[in-house]
Amino acid sequence: MRIDNPFHEGEIQVQKRAGEFAEAQRNGRMLADSIMRGAMTFVAQQPMVILGSVDEGKDVWASVLFGPPGFVRATDERRLEFDLSHAGINEHDPFWENIRHNPRIGALLIELATRRRLRINGTVARPVSDRLTLDVAESYPNCPKYIQRRQVQFEAADRSERVLAAADGHLLKREQVALIEASDTFFVASAHPQRGVDASHRGGLPGFVEVLDRGTLRIPDYVGNSMFNTLGNFMADPHAGLLFLDFEGSRTLQLTGRAEILWDREDPVDRTGGTQRFWTLRIDRWRESAIHAGLRWEFVDYSPHHPQPS
Repeated sequence: MRIDNPFHEGEIQVQKRAGEFAEAQRNGRMLADSIMRGAMTFVAQQPMVILGSVDEGKDVWASVLFGPPGFVRATDERRLEFDLSHAGINEHDPFWENIRHNPRIGALLIELATRRRLRINGTVARPVSDRLTLDVAESYPNCPKYIQRRQVQFEAADRSERVLAAADGHLLKREQVALIEASDTFFVASAHPQRGVDASHRGGLPGFVEVLDRGTLRIPDYVGNSMFNTLGNFMADPHAGLLFLDFEGSRTLQLTGRAEILWDREDPVDRTGGTQRFWTLRIDRWRESAIHAGLRWEFVDYSPHHPQPS
């Protein structure tokens, strides 16, 4: 069923500041409190889901869960079920501790090969050790802009080798800076105190994420669907979580920190595609993990919609 008042005060504030309030109202009609029946098959085909969660200190984290197609499925229009017995679990990921204290999460199911994605927000429960259920509060498809196509193959993983290494820190290390500067894709989690958590995708040509220093990133904000779910959450609560996937090295880099929106900035080389809008992340903590998940990625091509900085 369609949600009558889909936007909170932060989203509305950003929509109006950007001059896109009317377009947001039109696009907001796609938001529903259940999964479209046509998307249920799509859910069951996915080997990867991005998850957003909030820890006890209110820090936001973006996480990833891998498994063979079918490990996540929609049991009906209002519930997802994750079969954790077939998932590549990163036991060091803050997600598992976070949901013990705050069951509200955001989920993003994204098929890189076809540039299709579905966002689902709701509340999780873990009634048995190998199952996780998500009760849907909000669901909607996203446009395919800015997604790089990658083919994925899932190979059976040895569950005794789930996590090969994990480390934590505050300032980025040299190799982490290199990973970020070479990335064409990352995922971002954000939260609203009452409306819950979102998980979203960001893509661009390599170098679109700037490392200003070892504790600060700057990201261009491109033209999108005008709803500004992520930036709207930043207006209400600046906590944010970023996830970078090393598609070649089978590792993840999670960052948590505070976001700030930068409006009407000079953009002489057109990094923003005309919006003159950026946002920064001041990093509080990072966590790096190398995961044995049996995934093999093959790059296909970049999105044709990326701005081309001069």
